[in-house]
Amino acid sequence: MSRRRGLGARWRRRRPLRTRLALAVTAAVAFVALGVCAAAFLVVRGALYQQLELSLTQSARLAAQRNLDSGPGTLSGECRFRAAPACAEVVPADPARDPKAPYLLPVTPAARAVAAGTRAPYYTAIVHAGHPARMLTTDYGKGRALQVALRADTVEDGIEQAAWWLALTAAAGVLLAALLGYWVARTGLAPVTRLTATAERIAATRDPRHRIELPAPGRGREDEITRLAGSFNTMLGELEQSVTAQRRLVADASHELRTPLTALRTNAELLARGDRLTGEQRERASLALGRQLREVTGLVNDLIELARDEEPQLLVEQVRLAPLVEYCVGAARAHWPGVGFRVRGPSREEAVVVAGVPARLSRLLGNLLDNAAKFSPVGAEVEVGLVVRGGGVEVTVRDHGPGISEGDLPYVFDRFYRAGAARALPGSGLGLAMARQIARAHEAELVAEAAPGGGALFRLTFAAPG
Repeated sequence: MSRRRGLGARWRRRRPLRTRLALAVTAAVAFVALGVCAAAFLVVRGALYQQLELSLTQSARLAAQRNLDSGPGTLSGECRFRAAPACAEVVPADPARDPKAPYLLPVTPAARAVAAGTRAPYYTAIVHAGHPARMLTTDYGKGRALQVALRADTVEDGIEQAAWWLALTAAAGVLLAALLGYWVARTGLAPVTRLTATAERIAATRDPRHRIELPAPGRGREDEITRLAGSFNTMLGELEQSVTAQRRLVADASHELRTPLTALRTNAELLARGDRLTGEQRERASLALGRQLREVTGLVNDLIELARDEEPQLLVEQVRLAPLVEYCVGAARAHWPGVGFRVRGPSREEAVVVAGVPARLSRLLGNLLDNAAKFSPVGAEVEVGLVVRGGGVEVTVRDHGPGISEGDLPYVFDRFYRAGAARALPGSGLGLAMARQIARAHEAELVAEAAPGGGALFRLTFAAPG
């Protein structure tokens, strides 16, 4: 038995979903059709026999009225014909009182019991003169029973005819169920078929721009499969954006690396002909080569971090922001001696704490400070603020440079994006992109806006701990 079940399960798994759904719908509708036809047959059969038994009851009542005190024996015997009146005979409880002439209808001990009053009247099927008949045995009084019989050919023919018609109806119902199951499977799974075809096309062409056609909204057709197709289209859109971003990252990275690599090659070739250079020229070439190597190394490291599109899972701890901000500002002062930095906010002793990774938060603040110092004129001041708001913490970095135009604001955190005013300045355009990635990994929000009175303002907000 378990082996048969295993074979059946394997057969079902190998069939397409459309075939299994069609078979399931066909089986369900066929089961209902067969059940209805079987119930209808039983109802028709019961109704025909009930009509025949009602005729027997009326015939028995009529025979009893016409023969009020008849003795045992045959009262009438015309029932051997199809349309003849009922046969009737009187049966005594005591076999010794039987007449010498044989009875027309079969006499059984049950009929003697009805005559004796120890059994209720009953109906039975008999064969009379080679034809099917129905017989009623009922009490006739004074130790006698009355047996009445009628030919049942008409009822049997009606039952047979009803059985044939209901069998044809059931067969038509099964056929209709098969057609309906095929139609339901084909129509209901059409979006799944299109989804499968789209997925196979994407797998073959590696092009995520394909979409599944969806019905017009607002027509009551938002079923589960339509929602699945919509979700699949949304996933394809996200995949397309991801692929586009990766391609743009590769293109931008190759473009950004071309210039420093060319400079590296030039200086390397120049140093290879060191015998033709003076000592001062070799020194300048060596310093330029080292500086360019550091720039390329930093650019490659930034690209590796950004290409992951997520922060590494490092050990999170409670970080005191005030000392961290002062440390980052001190490092920025050393790197940008021509720019002043002013910190506003809680002192080192006040406990302004957030959950995070100190090294990554230092990188985030350092990128913001470097960006602000880069755009600040010589002698200008970069303002750093640390404020506690409603349980959350906000860090602001403001410069007094040219600011960010309205057209550039939506793109300042994109990889390699550089506004027109920044193209002549040093940098790769990855610092702010990395800063936002680190902020998102710490569940913080980093936004850029135009500062009142000129300059750019970056606002880093840490949510209140849950």
